[in-house]
Amino acid sequence: MESIALGGSALYNNTTGTQNIGIGLSAGANLTTGDSNIDIANSGVAGESDTIRIGDQTVQTATFIAGITGTAVSGTTIVVDSNGQLGVQVSSERFKNEIKPMDKASEAILSLKPVTFRYKPEVDPKGIPQFGLVAEEVEKVNPDLVARDAQGKPYTVRYDAVNAMLLNEFLKEHSKVEELEGTVTLLKAAAAKQEAINAEQRREMEIVSARLKEQDAKIQAVSDKVELTKPAPRTVENR
Repeated sequence: MESIALGGSALYNNTTGTQNIGIGLSAGANLTTGDSNIDIANSGVAGESDTIRIGDQTVQTATFIAGITGTAVSGTTIVVDSNGQLGVQVSSERFKNEIKPMDKASEAILSLKPVTFRYKPEVDPKGIPQFGLVAEEVEKVNPDLVARDAQGKPYTVRYDAVNAMLLNEFLKEHSKVEELEGTVTLLKAAAAKQEAINAEQRREMEIVSARLKEQDAKIQAVSDKVELTKPAPRTVENR
């Protein structure tokens, strides 16, 4: 299948590629080789394939696409990198290196200061109340938690990373609670065992006390009999 070029100098240098589409002045002009690209008002990148490029970041500064807002759909969250490339943030270990437990690294979020705010009118004319973080403040706590713009300035917060850190802190606290619950269970068991021992000791003491009382009663009875058998005292008449 041949390529399609609409516009002055569109796909001008793409002499060996196939199935490319270039629409607009110099669209796809940077393509030398590569197949199945769609470049609309974008000069493209030499040698790439299977890529869609629409507009130029140095010219277009805002994007409006109909049929997205208000349309319900399930799926994976779309993210955009600093180059403007759309994609899905992956979680498979196939794409990761140096995997290790987060451990104490998540404690940084304990220093974050959530705020309420309203975006400036040029961002949100309706001024809807918002809840979140301030990128510059987050940068002071952990620079890795912010994303930056083309000038390297803090632009937004990596809320996905914050959520992962929150999960780690929650699991750590949950582990502590489970440990405390285990300790409380052991203490309750020990207390119950001690109470059983105390109850047995009280029962034994009651038995001993009852026996002592019984013995006291017998001794008193014997003492009373002895008293009764004693001869009456004699008196001497003094004349």
